[in-house]
Amino acid sequence: MIRTASNRFTAWWAVGVMLAGLLAGCQSIPPNSLATHNPAKWEIAIAAYEAQDATNAPSPGGIVFTGSSFIRLWTNLTADFPDLPVLNRGFGGCHLADVYHYADRIVIPYAPRQVVFYAGGNDINSGKPPEVVFGDFVAVVTKLRAALPEVRITFISCPPSPKRWSQTAQIRKTNSLIARYCRRQGLSYVNAFDRMLGPEGQPRPDIYVADQLHMNGQGYALWRDAVAPHLQ
Repeated sequence: MIRTASNRFTAWWAVGVMLAGLLAGCQSIPPNSLATHNPAKWEIAIAAYEAQDATNAPSPGGIVFTGSSFIRLWTNLTADFPDLPVLNRGFGGCHLADVYHYADRIVIPYAPRQVVFYAGGNDINSGKPPEVVFGDFVAVVTKLRAALPEVRITFISCPPSPKRWSQTAQIRKTNSLIARYCRRQGLSYVNAFDRMLGPEGQPRPDIYVADQLHMNGQGYALWRDAVAPHLQ
């Protein structure tokens, strides 16, 4: 089991975000929730992945998917991309700050050639403003680039859902901030949000399960088609 202390990346993150901000034309490091967010609730889930790795270590150079429940519930991931070395390391209802915290245990040790991640919807649902969600996204990217300089990074946009439709303005703003950063920094951005809307601009009712938040098989087929062109 490979474990790297997350505080080792704190200085890297601060310097890296500052450089990224200068490159992107920003005047300051975006605000984030790293200092206040508590990731401890996911320790059991992360330890379970580490236990799997101890007996069946993933091969280096793969494509790691990580993030919140939309990733964790993508149980058909390997069937959707049968010719690619994909690995699912999604965990529950995590926030971007959780992805940052646990990347050095369930992403970086695998030395992947590509990282595909989605989180942010739970951040917004918890009351974090788009600017803070964006700052946490920048922190994740900076940490990954510091540890894996050659890695390709792909972000799947925050999706719409009937259950959280009242949060759509915050979701759109978050997606806009992240998409603009991805363009400037040479990252891969998957706009799944627009694909999940029907002709009237509302979430398509046929792609959600009963909770009106998570996706069914049709929804994941949509994500598969959206993500596929971005995979190496």
